[in-house]
Amino acid sequence: MAENIVFFNKDVLIIKPPKKSLVVLRLIVLVFSMVFGIYICSICSKQINIQTNNTFLDIQEIQRPCYHSLVDRSQIPFLHYPNPKTFNRLECAGNPVRLFAILSMQRSGSGWFETLLNSHINVSSNGEIFGSKIRRNNISAIIKTLDRVYNLDWFTSSSKNECSAAIGFKWMLNQGLMEHPKEIVDYFNDNGVSVIFLLRRNVLRRLVSMLANSYDKDAKVLNGVHVSHVHSREEASKLSTYRPTINITSLTLDLRDMETTAMKALEYFNSTRHMILYYEDLIKNSSKLIEVQDFLKLPHMKLTSRQVKIHKGSLSEHIKNWNDVNSTLYGTTYQKLLQADY
Repeated sequence: MAENIVFFNKDVLIIKPPKKSLVVLRLIVLVFSMVFGIYICSICSKQINIQTNNTFLDIQEIQRPCYHSLVDRSQIPFLHYPNPKTFNRLECAGNPVRLFAILSMQRSGSGWFETLLNSHINVSSNGEIFGSKIRRNNISAIIKTLDRVYNLDWFTSSSKNECSAAIGFKWMLNQGLMEHPKEIVDYFNDNGVSVIFLLRRNVLRRLVSMLANSYDKDAKVLNGVHVSHVHSREEASKLSTYRPTINITSLTLDLRDMETTAMKALEYFNSTRHMILYYEDLIKNSSKLIEVQDFLKLPHMKLTSRQVKIHKGSLSEHIKNWNDVNSTLYGTTYQKLLQADY
């Protein structure tokens, strides 16, 4: 196609481009503008996504516990930040909680020991929660109960709720504990539960206490009401008037069975973080309570209890057939139990 040439004068020559070329140029510019716009939009979209992801990361970081720089890093698995379903921990939500379980046997001083622990302002020990059979029918029921306790959703008169620094309970060896040792050990280790074994060296005294307590369940010596623990010397004196007769035929075997059960428990739960306490040591040495507070990483406090010991003094005063018991155990490995007095 011939180009249009326009002459204005001799010196100026203007060549006028064809109309179709101008249309093509405009299309090219339009396409370029669209492509560039799409590119800019894609860049902006990526930046928005990055900012959104960073926001989510920041929120997760805020929800993650912030450990104090002085905290022993080895202790972090034992620090917990419960989120109870039944109440709000409010300003204490950032305070760590330690979990514990007192493993013991009936009439070994666990009730007295627990009242001592609960006298600490930062401790909630919730009693013998597996006394109810329905809570220990199977391992699923046990785990469900443990989860409630350690999430602070278990309420007793000992619960201090929001600002508890240590949460636990006492668990008797004959309450499902020895039937599911592997699963319970795994739970304790996976959830950072510390174990306090509370045992009694003098199993003969434990036997006397068990027989006397069993008698009172029917006799109800104190005003027609059965009590396992008392808070006055008068009440203790009344309960101690009953002197059980011990079956000497099975006595040695009964004492051995008690010791064997305790030894099995120590073996089963040896892989947990634990400490071993003896009732006799607690009575004679108050510094043992400091060791317990150190074990649970608690600030030291003077721990007190209103409970009064029932069977004090020589065992000869509390066993009806004392002479038979004495002659049966004399010369055996259990002879030392006869003389123990506290």
